[in-house]
Amino acid sequence: MRILIILGHPDSETYCGALEQAYARGADMSGAEVRRLNLGELDFDPLLHHGYKEIQPLEPDLVYAQEAIRWAEHLVIIYPTWWGDMPAVMKGFFDRILLPGFAFKMISAWRWRKLLKGRSARLIVTMDTPPLLHGLLYGSPGIRLVKDAILGFCGVSPVRVSTFGPVRHSTEERRARWLAEVEALGRRQR
Repeated sequence: MRILIILGHPDSETYCGALEQAYARGADMSGAEVRRLNLGELDFDPLLHHGYKEIQPLEPDLVYAQEAIRWAEHLVIIYPTWWGDMPAVMKGFFDRILLPGFAFKMISAWRWRKLLKGRSARLIVTMDTPPLLHGLLYGSPGIRLVKDAILGFCGVSPVRVSTFGPVRHSTEERRARWLAEVEALGRRQR
């Protein structure tokens, strides 16, 4: 299996970074081919300055990111929930690389071709709200956005989700259990 791990937290020295390392460790143990993208280390302008009326030239790091997505059979996206959604750098990353002709092709106002079919994904999402409460109170808007409106729109399916929280007030033992759980997901390539 060819796995691309995308760290959506701008700082790799965080618990999200530890989760990324745990998943990669498990995937490596299983014999999977693994590539990684740490969005905080990529050099790109996250703003889509003119919408889609004018496509901005892609920076080399974004060209590489598109190539890595084409290569991958399974995407693993690890990110924190901030204000109910993903970090701004992650949204900017999606805005810039999931372009017409790469991720989708519009056929009419209501029909489009999903160009990233054949790939599955796993979202690993941290939050400081208990995940059940986040879902009940807010409907998990950021997760639904990434799972359905972004990846689903482009044809990535199935998209499985693992949520961990509340992280801020968790014990070291709880964090260690979550890391072991994510490493096991990597070993199973899920």
